Amino acid sequence: LFAGIYPFYLQQRKAFVFDVSTIIVIVVFLTFACSFLLIIPGIRGRVRLYWTLRVLLSLVVGVVIVAVQFTGDWETGWVKANTSYKSFSRALVNVDVGLHVGLAGVNVTLMGNPVNQVNETINYNEHFAWSFGADYDHSYSEGLERGLPSPILYVAEKFTMQSPCGVHRQYRISSHYASATLWVAFCTWLISNMLFSMPVLVYGGYMLLVTGAFMIFSLFSFATVRNTPMCPIQFGTTTLHTGYGGSFWLTLVIGLLCFVAGITVAALHYFNLDLLKTFFDLREDKAEEYQEMTEVYINPHFVNKGL
Repeated sequence: LFAGIYPFYLQQRKAFVFDVSTIIVIVVFLTFACSFLLIIPGIRGRVRLYWTLRVLLSLVVGVVIVAVQFTGDWETGWVKANTSYKSFSRALVNVDVGLHVGLAGVNVTLMGNPVNQVNETINYNEHFAWSFGADYDHSYSEGLERGLPSPILYVAEKFTMQSPCGVHRQYRISSHYASATLWVAFCTWLISNMLFSMPVLVYGGYMLLVTGAFMIFSLFSFATVRNTPMCPIQFGTTTLHTGYGGSFWLTLVIGLLCFVAGITVAALHYFNLDLLKTFFDLREDKAEEYQEMTEVYINPHFVNKGL
């Protein structure tokens, strides 16, 4: 106590799903999409549909690869509980406690039912980072000094290095490797777009397969945290259980989409090259080239001169 008052201070909160970095990524890719939609009316015929499909699918893959780096719902869990609100206080509150694990750290959410209880507004979301350059234990110590609500500190303590649970290192390393493989997937996605524009279609398809493979590798890396038994997070008789969140499943879907697209491009290259060239707007150029060569060979002027 400080002068008879519990030490409790507000801090800047961070959304557990979307934050500033995620919004910036989405806005950048939306700008690219809108710019393309402005020029799409200038493309004639069915080629307009093919261009739209290719560009939008490619942008979706790119924005997902980058955006999930900053989301906080790779692993999530909620529990409704009656628990103490502050240390050294017997007052119980009815709250929803949420745990949201991302690649950059952990978000702990506390929301009252109702929001106004014990003469306070219970609606908090605290972020504890473990990315490079961040010290998780230091963030937790700052939370103790600020006097954060007991449920938040109780959940966050499970991921500290001094915790008997021993999950901090596993989560941190798994998240770092998952993030690194996703950045590699982003690079291979860029290379695939370059190859499609050169155009070297079959190699672009191969790079899409590599992109999907690295996205799946990132999922395998993050999933290794399941090999470490998680300490029970209990509030009275209720237990907080976690499962894979939206970012995990979205990455899986886009990774499988890259596999399907890459296999389709490679199969069309070997079994129906004309259809593949039509989809990538290459068949007309070749036809014009052959037409010009045909006109040159049948020029009557050269035929009459015996050439």
